[in-house]
Amino acid sequence: MTELTTHFLSIDIGGTYIKHALINRSGQIIFVKKEETPKNIEEFKSCLTGILDQYKGQVKAVAVSCPGKIDSKEGVVYHGGALVYLHQFHLKEFIESYMNLRCAIMNDGKSAALAELWLGQLKDIENGGVMTLGTGIGGGLVLNKALHSGSHFQAGELSFMLLSTNVPISLETVAGAKGSAVNFIRQASSLLNLDNPLDGKKVFEELEKKNELIYPLFEEFCRNVVIVIMNVQSVVDLQRIAIGGGISAQPILVEEIKQQYQQLLASAPVLETMLTPVEIVPCHFKNEAGLLGALYHLLEELEEN
Repeated sequence: MTELTTHFLSIDIGGTYIKHALINRSGQIIFVKKEETPKNIEEFKSCLTGILDQYKGQVKAVAVSCPGKIDSKEGVVYHGGALVYLHQFHLKEFIESYMNLRCAIMNDGKSAALAELWLGQLKDIENGGVMTLGTGIGGGLVLNKALHSGSHFQAGELSFMLLSTNVPISLETVAGAKGSAVNFIRQASSLLNLDNPLDGKKVFEELEKKNELIYPLFEEFCRNVVIVIMNVQSVVDLQRIAIGGGISAQPILVEEIKQQYQQLLASAPVLETMLTPVEIVPCHFKNEAGLLGALYHLLEELEEN
């Protein structure tokens, strides 16, 4: 038995890459590797076993962060987000039978919340939340210092929040579309006539210059995010919300969200009077959030048993 058997394998399944890391019990990442995410279930199984083979005999257990609606008790993936081929895949059972080790899986948005609860912006917070801005709006709620999964493992699925009273409902009006960072970058890239329709780096360079072609669009995007925050706050009364996703690495994002939040409160004094403002901060963890949050969930399960 080597020293590495005191460590854990954590896997973060994303739409583009599958990241895997060796991490100790304190959350220190020893190293991280990544593979391209396969396009179908058979290739996915082959990729996954290839990853697992690299750690056989070296780890105590396996943690997984995965998109989709996750039954974390049974370890089953439903829908799989962009990876629709994972629908109804018994991921936990697959890994446990292959490795003969304990495995725990958690939704990616909730993993981000757990990472912040463990070692980040929600560490000393009683009631808080994480909003991850990407293709849609993912997230997780921490209530009474514990992750709130809900009755059907779907608490914090903010993409499905309705932002319009019109019927029939248009998917363009739900929070996942209105607060989509990908949609915003695509629209801004088009306005700037960029060759790359998802050139986030160039878009934010222009935002820093207050480019009038795209800044109103940015303000609208941030205002949409704020409306989601206000709706969440009216229901669960949080102390702090941490903003995550790749776009959150840009300081101007949280600055503008805060600005739009203050403008919204000022426009309706009754809201400012009746609802205690929530603190809005950037997430502490970026690309490693899923890896750490999944491990925290695994450690909790191991302690319970």
